Amino acid sequence: MDLDDTKLTHEGLKLPAPQKARVLLLACGALAHEILALIRANGWDHLSLTCLPAILHNTPEKITPAVEQAVLRHRDDFDQIFVVYADCGTGGLLQAACERLGVEMMPGPHCYAFFEGVDSFAEHGEGTAFYLTDFLVKQFDSFVWKPLGLDRYPELLPSYFRYYDRLVYLAQTDDPDLDSRARDCAARLGLEYERRLTGYGDLGSALTDHSSR
Repeated sequence: MDLDDTKLTHEGLKLPAPQKARVLLLACGALAHEILALIRANGWDHLSLTCLPAILHNTPEKITPAVEQAVLRHRDDFDQIFVVYADCGTGGLLQAACERLGVEMMPGPHCYAFFEGVDSFAEHGEGTAFYLTDFLVKQFDSFVWKPLGLDRYPELLPSYFRYYDRLVYLAQTDDPDLDSRARDCAARLGLEYERRLTGYGDLGSALTDHSSR
């Protein structure tokens, strides 16, 4: 299935539920490619996927109410809903809402952590690194450059990124084109470049766990 990354960013994704679907994965649009790849590779026809717009990450205060509304809208149609978000800047509000609604969610501070592995990410303790994933490399202008106004006011760049020393690309796939584009993103931001091939990290194990229930 070909996915439109611009639509994933601004509109999200709603797929028809497979006939055998019992579990709804309610996810961020930035994770759609990886989740669908795992579903296809493992033949998980009991999992269905709905994604909220990835751009919600730029306004994290909107994530919790959006997830809560989606859970209430879909909960009568599935035996279980698994929220495929980390905390994502909600300051614990998303976790509290999921507990109140009786649904599970991914552990970790954000998707960067569970792509690398939450424990491994915590060990790095990289407070001065700016992170990108495959999706964010492809949508760099939509998520970073334009929302920060750097397309109009490039002189703001030193103010925004003065506390960062490098860009770390957490790569889900071994794609030379994305590597080149990520290097370009680092150059545009004036940061050192580092690439780590993470694959799907904890995302794969979390979905495997829910596929076996």
